[in-house]
Amino acid sequence: MTLPPQALQATPAPPTAPLYLVDASLYVFRAWHSMPDEFRDAEGWPTNAVHGFARFLAELVERANPQYIAIAFDEALDSCFRNRLYPAYKANRPPAPDELRRQFAQCKALCRALGFVVLADTEYEADDLIGSALVAGRARAHHGVIVSADKDLSQLLEGADEQWDYARGVRWTAAGVRDRHGVEAHQIADYLALCGDAVDNIPGVPGIGSKTAASLLHHFRTLDALLERSDEIQFLRFRGAGQVGPKLRQHADAARLYRQLTTIACDAPLGEGTTGFARRTGDAAALHALCEALRFGPLTRRRLHSVAGLDYAPPAIA
Repeated sequence: MTLPPQALQATPAPPTAPLYLVDASLYVFRAWHSMPDEFRDAEGWPTNAVHGFARFLAELVERANPQYIAIAFDEALDSCFRNRLYPAYKANRPPAPDELRRQFAQCKALCRALGFVVLADTEYEADDLIGSALVAGRARAHHGVIVSADKDLSQLLEGADEQWDYARGVRWTAAGVRDRHGVEAHQIADYLALCGDAVDNIPGVPGIGSKTAASLLHHFRTLDALLERSDEIQFLRFRGAGQVGPKLRQHADAARLYRQLTTIACDAPLGEGTTGFARRTGDAAALHALCEALRFGPLTRRRLHSVAGLDYAPPAIA
């Protein structure tokens, strides 16, 4: 019997469930700088960052209703493995003031009270935790939605994965990375190793800017191939091509080191995310205690209880 053509077609793969991976530090810092310094907790400490972060979390859940979500925090401020490789890594950043460090701890406690998986580690940065969670999530039939504007994280995108610049309302997949940065998603680490990343105090190879780095990777595809065939660069058609080869050979070891810094580690320990990333019902007692300590108003309390899947009863008016 001859089967009809449609019977011979492969069954399409079932759609994967989105796993939302939030770069917490970006949104805590944004709230710290944008929210008015008029909020205080029960002890008189500022809480503008945690108030803004709470509003961000509530809006994110109201808009996306994520069933699988993890919030990644940076605890490796000066103890990350990258600092051992390159002591100047992020040395250009001033330490966070005590008022902000305290609020990071409160933001973390709030996420747990809301039923979110929290990722944090003293050896690995939030980017590494997001990359490791994404790899683990793919093994559980998830695709990633990385909630961050950080260009470094675009190197993680594959297939149906998305990156979401939440503040600007813009999303892109691996296919859209070239339009944004001039290179493919899998070339981002090599690209940053070549042209540097001022935000992280990575200088890059002297004399190679973003356009030259993109041109080189368009032709040679990888940093390794570029270093192996650096004598060919002089024949490329861009200004200063004749000087790039000697500079690359002179700084080859540095370029390889910078790539170690710009490459996101995907083998970081996931802690409470080891067993999965399903959103849980929140912890009513912990959420109530935080709302009291942080002096959240009734509207914020109601929104947070809804996010946590908990009933909210406003306090009785005496």
